[in-house]
Amino acid sequence: MRDWAVKRRERTRHLIELGGLVTKAGLVDLTGDDRATLYGAFLTVADRLRSEEREKALAIWQRKGKRAFAAEQVPDSA
Repeated sequence: MRDWAVKRRERTRHLIELGGLVTKAGLVDLTGDDRATLYGAFLTVADRLRSEEREKALAIWQRKGKRAFAAEQVPDSA
């Protein structure tokens, strides 16, 4: 396979995974699949990451995300 095709496939997979996270977080349902609302929310996150709150926000979001991923790995005891 050509180098450009491999890179394109990798990029496509990456974008699909990111879209999966948006869906997994419930954002699609919570916004009624409103792309403008989602984009606005992402811009708000980006603004925070450009601010003095960057490190604090990253730490909080990373901790919360790791807990959520870990919770999915725990087998259902019911």
